[in-house]
Amino acid sequence: MFASLSERLQAAFATVRRETRLTPESVETALREIRMALLEADVNFKVVRAFIDRVRDRAVDREVLESLTPTEQVVAIVRDELCALLGDGPVGLTESRQRPQIVLLLGLQGAGKTTTTVKLARWLTTQGRHPLVVSTDVRRPAAIEQLSVLAGEAGIRVHDPADERSVIARAEGAVEMAGSMGFDVVLVDTAGRLHIDADLMGELEALKSAVGPSDLLYVADAMTGQDAIKSAGEFNRRLGINGVVLTKMDGDARGGAALSVVSVVGVPVTFVGDGERLDDLQPFHADRLVSRMLGMGDVLSLVEKAEQVVSREDATRFEQKIRRNDFTLQDMRDQLTSVKRMGPLDRLVDLIPGMGQMASQMPGEVNPKALVHTMAIIDSMTLRERLRYQVIDGSRRRRIASGSGTTVQDVNRLLKQFMEMRRMLKTVGAASRSRKKKGGRRRAIRSRPGLPGA
Repeated sequence: MFASLSERLQAAFATVRRETRLTPESVETALREIRMALLEADVNFKVVRAFIDRVRDRAVDREVLESLTPTEQVVAIVRDELCALLGDGPVGLTESRQRPQIVLLLGLQGAGKTTTTVKLARWLTTQGRHPLVVSTDVRRPAAIEQLSVLAGEAGIRVHDPADERSVIARAEGAVEMAGSMGFDVVLVDTAGRLHIDADLMGELEALKSAVGPSDLLYVADAMTGQDAIKSAGEFNRRLGINGVVLTKMDGDARGGAALSVVSVVGVPVTFVGDGERLDDLQPFHADRLVSRMLGMGDVLSLVEKAEQVVSREDATRFEQKIRRNDFTLQDMRDQLTSVKRMGPLDRLVDLIPGMGQMASQMPGEVNPKALVHTMAIIDSMTLRERLRYQVIDGSRRRRIASGSGTTVQDVNRLLKQFMEMRRMLKTVGAASRSRKKKGGRRRAIRSRPGLPGA
C-alpha cells in the first residue's frame, strides 16, 4: 500500500544526502517533496500542514544544521514525527479484568467486519485466549451463516441460537454461554449499513448498553481513504470507539487513512488486515510501519512471523543438521514450506533492511512463482534423490524436469543453488563447532585449581 509513498520519501532523503552542507534552503526543498508525497497519498491536508511545520521547526535548529551528521538527523526527525503521527497507543485489545471480555466490531457494510471478527479470534488463540464469536447482523442475508463458515475454517466456536432474531438477545446469550463454558473473550460482529443512519446508531447504542463492552473497534476499509476517516469520526462521536482496524492494507490504496486517523479521529489504529488469509491480521506497530516506509526494514515483524511457523524443536533439529553438514534437498523443501507459510515473498522482502530498495531495482529477481517451481522440482524427486543428491544423473534430471513441468536447465540451476547453499551452511556449521570447542577449552582452563576465574 505504501510503496509509492515510500519511494517518494526515500527520493526526498536522497536529495538531502547529496548536499555537501545542510542549509535551511535544502531542508525546505526536501520538505516540499515530502509534503507532495503525503498529499498524493491522500493524507488529510491539515494533518500534512501540521506535520511539515513540526519537522521544519526541528530540522532547521542550529544544533542539527551544525552537527556532524545533519542529514541522518533530518531522517531521524521525519521518522519520529511519522511515528507520532501514527500514534503510540496500546497494541491489541484493552487490558481488562472483565471476564468474559466483550469486544464490539463496528463499521459500515462491506468494510470486512465479519472476516475481521474471525481473524481477531484467530489472533487471540495465538495469545492463549479462548474466544467465542457471535453475529448480531440479522438483516443482511447470510451474514450469520458467513460468520459460522469462516469460524469453522478457523476452528473458532460460534454462538448461533436457532431462530433468534433479536440483536440484544443474541449478544447476551453469547455472553452467558461464554461465562458458563469458560470462554474469556466474546467478539460481537455487529450489523452495518451502506451509510450512517439513525436506526444503525440506535441499535448499536442499545447493544453497547446491554453488554458493556471493554472495546469498541471500528473496522475501516483502507481502500476508501478519507471517507473511512469521516465515518470513524461519526462513530466515535456517537459511541466512543477506542480503536480502529484498517482492512485491505495489502491493496493498492494510497494509505492516507492510516496516516490521518489518529490526528483526525483521535483514536489509535489497533490492528491491520494485510491479506486474505485468516492469519493475516496483525497488531499495529507505528514504529515498524514507519521503518518499512523509510526502507529500513522490519526485523521484529520478520522474527515474529518466523516464530509463528517454525517450532523450537524444528529449529533445534535444523541447527543440528547444519553442524553435521547433513543438509538435504528434503530439508531445503521444508525450509521453503516455512517461508511460504510466512506470507507472500514480495512482502517478506520489505521486512529485511535494504532488501526492499534492492528488489525495486531488480524487479525480476523477486519472483513469487520461483518458489512454487522450486518446490515442484523437489516434489518430483524420489525420497532417495532428496536425501542423496549425488545420485541425480542426466536421466534422472530429465525425468524430474518432465514430472515438474520444467526444463533440465531449471533442474540444473536448482541443484547448483542447493550445492552453493550446502557450501555456505558447511562454513557456518564449522564456525559454530569451532566456537563451541573454544568455549569448552576456556571453561576447562578456568576450572583448574589455582588459576584466575577458578
